[in-house]
Amino acid sequence: MSFCPGPPAPPGGTSIQEQRDRWERKRSRTARELVQTEQRYVQQLQLVATYFVEILKAKGTLRQDFRESIFSSIKAIHSVNQSLLVHLENGYFGRGFEQMCPHLHHYNTYVDNIYNASKVLGVQLKKNKAFRRFKKLQEARPEFNNQKLEDLLQLPVQRIDQYKHFLQDLTANTSPDNPEFQQLSRAVSAVCDVSQRIQDNARCHENHLQLCRVQKLLKGRKTKVSAAGRWYIREGWLKVVPSKGADVQPKMFFLFSDMLLQAKRCGPLRSGDRFSGQRAFPLQDCTVEKVFGHTRSQGGLLSLTFPKAKLLLMSCNQEELNDWYQSLSSAVGNLQSKQTVVHQRDELCRRPLRPAAAAADTASRRKRNMVTGETSEHAQEPPAGWGGSAPKRMRQCEAPEQSSAEASTSSCVIL
Repeated sequence: MSFCPGPPAPPGGTSIQEQRDRWERKRSRTARELVQTEQRYVQQLQLVATYFVEILKAKGTLRQDFRESIFSSIKAIHSVNQSLLVHLENGYFGRGFEQMCPHLHHYNTYVDNIYNASKVLGVQLKKNKAFRRFKKLQEARPEFNNQKLEDLLQLPVQRIDQYKHFLQDLTANTSPDNPEFQQLSRAVSAVCDVSQRIQDNARCHENHLQLCRVQKLLKGRKTKVSAAGRWYIREGWLKVVPSKGADVQPKMFFLFSDMLLQAKRCGPLRSGDRFSGQRAFPLQDCTVEKVFGHTRSQGGLLSLTFPKAKLLLMSCNQEELNDWYQSLSSAVGNLQSKQTVVHQRDELCRRPLRPAAAAADTASRRKRNMVTGETSEHAQEPPAGWGGSAPKRMRQCEAPEQSSAEASTSSCVIL
């Protein structure tokens, strides 16, 4: 048996040089497409900066605060990308993106404001007749090629996602020995951070829209759905099994990250249903169990146990029941894990009890010595801030813990 040292040949019998040539062709194709799309992108930014931002500023058609809300940092982005385009056209891809990355904060500012910009633009188009006419005239220019301002304002957000794919392709087809490899790798990381920011903003905006939608479905203002840190999860009809021998009643349930809202329909069945909230169950100390529905039978029963209440929810749809069980279990688990982290932090920050008790004992001995007139050369002064008021501070620190414990026992709010 013969043995041939060295690495095995690439699949298909191709040589290493052929593989490198293939990488170079892919890199050249990606680089050419990047330059062409960047040229078009900079031209479109120029249109917005010249025919909208600058002229609106000169004419005074829009107030400054409205103008800044709509166009945000688009002029700064245009300036940054003009410099980037010069490097790309000269073939300096790594250097160009390396100099661009410190200025990505202009993109962060822009993407954080994009939903507010769309809202302000819509309001001004309704209320400001002069601006509405100005926008229509500018969009009719041949340079715009039938493009609307609304579409042009979305370009920086879309361009970040394009940069991510272009940079990933360039990095994948660049040799690690190439000086540009590290520059491109750092650029990929920086652009991916902005892309993640865009996705997070989109999720927050979608959640905000869902909370507003549910709030509009609920009759009256007694039930408050919007709250800081609250996330919409799902909604649907479930049958409530009463504890006594009453009939099973279908109810609408809205599940959020921190509570389960039970509601009933107001009025007859029709399009555009309205509901009234009945009970809000906090999920902090909830226990979720699947009573029936472990097999492939039709539907099942869920048991939700709260400190002072219990819910039995039934569904005839097995898949829907499993989805509710998974959603409820996940929401409760996330809340309890957050509570554990906060509790551990409180334990670390809590002042030890023994030194405080010793300080109180020392303070009482000092008072007795002052009354009897006895003095001692070896008497020690208590540490600064400690004294007879130490037990009071202990009681004050214990009070919030008791109130929070009592608050956690509240299982539901009847609306």
